[in-house]
Amino acid sequence: MTDTYVKLRHEVLSGGTDNAPGEEPVGGRRAVIGLSVVAALLVLLGFYSTWALIFVIGLLVSVFFHELGHFVTAKWTGMKATQFFLFMGPKLWSFRRGETEYGVRAYPLGAFVRIIGMSSIDEVDPTDEPRAYRNKSFPRRLLVITAGSIMHLIIAIALVFGVYAVNGKRVESGRVGFASVVEDGPADKAGVEAGDIVVSVDGQPATSSDEVVRLIQSHHPGDVVPFVVDRDGRLLALTATLGSNPNPGASHGKAFLGIGAGPEMRWSQGSVASAGTHSVTDLGATMSASVGGLFKVLNPVNLWNHLSGANTDPTSQPSTVVGITRATKAIGAEAGVSGIFLLLAGINVFVGLFNMVPLLPLDGGHAAIAVYERLRSRRGTPYHADMTKLIPVTMGALLILAFLLFTGLYLDFARPPG
Repeated sequence: MTDTYVKLRHEVLSGGTDNAPGEEPVGGRRAVIGLSVVAALLVLLGFYSTWALIFVIGLLVSVFFHELGHFVTAKWTGMKATQFFLFMGPKLWSFRRGETEYGVRAYPLGAFVRIIGMSSIDEVDPTDEPRAYRNKSFPRRLLVITAGSIMHLIIAIALVFGVYAVNGKRVESGRVGFASVVEDGPADKAGVEAGDIVVSVDGQPATSSDEVVRLIQSHHPGDVVPFVVDRDGRLLALTATLGSNPNPGASHGKAFLGIGAGPEMRWSQGSVASAGTHSVTDLGATMSASVGGLFKVLNPVNLWNHLSGANTDPTSQPSTVVGITRATKAIGAEAGVSGIFLLLAGINVFVGLFNMVPLLPLDGGHAAIAVYERLRSRRGTPYHADMTKLIPVTMGALLILAFLLFTGLYLDFARPPG
């Protein structure tokens, strides 16, 4: 086994990276250059889209609070945390306070808190053994390992409550709107703009997005179809020459307008009390949808159908931060910063649930091990699982996660969401 593989295996099972012997915090020129690059990338993102910048900053804050949940509960339960880093890879900048080193690393792939003794193979100084994760009680270990996902749910509730209290809930108005317009498509050439409300298609009233699709596909490619839209209170009569749907699937070759239709949404203001109630009750529906989304995204048949083009359903398409960030332009244009906050709330719920899947290196894997060890322990004789037996499964899980990441990246560029 190579040193790199052994190091990766140890870091996955131990929940973070180790300092090399004698390694000191990073400062000086390297820190200035590294942090300047990070700041410059954020500025460039702001020039691309203010909504994308708000979303990415919100995502970074969520990641920070996830790790803060682990860190605070670890300290509170008497565990020793030696590192608290945003991102992975080589250090860009760090400093030490007490027994913990804080800082930023180079690769924007999450974050970590290094708690000593996360597994039976984690080497710990004998004087620190009483403060090792593995030697704490089951309730304390379970609290620490689930604290990250709990923080995600708290963040989601706070975001939804803030939006509901200030703007109200997003509800359907009963009208159909063009949520998106394909660039250089028939609708774009006809003068349609995202946000236009559909009044009629070929003289027929449009009562739902399905009805819009049916009316369009009742024609043939090349047909000239009149339609009326409401744009900021003004009725506009437009005419489009339908194209042929280029997307693979059941609609391939059928009449194509090049729009994404959906119900028009409006803000419905309620009381602060109702905002508090609905921010919690609506979370249940979001969690249910997220669980369904997990099964869809992780379904191998679904992944293959998306890669082959047999499935173009955006609700089951795996995506990454890249694709979601690109979609924030349309979301921000339609619903403003409240729309971005609701998007962040949904992502926090999904990440919080996904993180509890009982496989290493996810927190759910550590939680499952804690439960298993508790069941195998006897009064006065704690049981410690042999982590070396989990290495093949853990490496397999890492490969699956890597496959999901690269599949999502490919689809984000080949068929971007939104």
